[in-house]
Amino acid sequence: MTSASPPPPRPRIRTFGRTGGRALSARQQALVDDVLPRLSVPVGAPGALDPKSLFPSATAICLEIGFGGAEHLVEQARRAPDTGFIGCEPFIEGMAKALTGIEENGLSNVRLWMEDARDLMRGLAAGSVDSVYILFPDPWPKKKQQKRRLIQPEFLDELARIAAPGARIRFATDVASYADEALGHFLAHGAFNWHAGRASDWRTPPADHVPTRYEAKRLGDCDPVWFDFSVYPAP
Repeated sequence: MTSASPPPPRPRIRTFGRTGGRALSARQQALVDDVLPRLSVPVGAPGALDPKSLFPSATAICLEIGFGGAEHLVEQARRAPDTGFIGCEPFIEGMAKALTGIEENGLSNVRLWMEDARDLMRGLAAGSVDSVYILFPDPWPKKKQQKRRLIQPEFLDELARIAAPGARIRFATDVASYADEALGHFLAHGAFNWHAGRASDWRTPPADHVPTRYEAKRLGDCDPVWFDFSVYPAP
């Protein structure tokens, strides 16, 4: 009697669309060619990278997943020079804007990742990240596309693993169905404590928020909502 063949691996769910668009300017292309390799996070074996090794003088590590035009990432890094920031963005235009902002502001506390954020997260050591921003991720608004949304139980498992006890997690969206779905996933997970006592806590931008051009376009179907969580210590 022969043993059954193992089932084929499940296809990877892609949570972002195209990664290239209009041509970069000569300056942007030079930054991508010359500076991005130096700032790219060197991910190796699963769970092996302590991000503080990338920022020897940093007192905290912040991860931003999907930084878009990089306004938020660059300004937060400028405000907090003692924090090491890792920005993830698969779109080359956004990466070029981040590199421009880093150069113009003389920032030395930012590293970048231009691939799927989940691959980066798998490479980070447990409990190594102190705060995470997930601001206006692709909502995949059509019903048949919504399985591609980033906030899924498996993603939250990995997020809880890399987050230090008490780490701050901020999620924002302007799509009502995504707000409901994401909040449900966070609350059902068990590792995340939602800091909201009244409606204004999720309807009002946090005091330290940096507005972006994407927000100003108001492309969603509701006003932006802001969910701030902290991570419970592992049991």
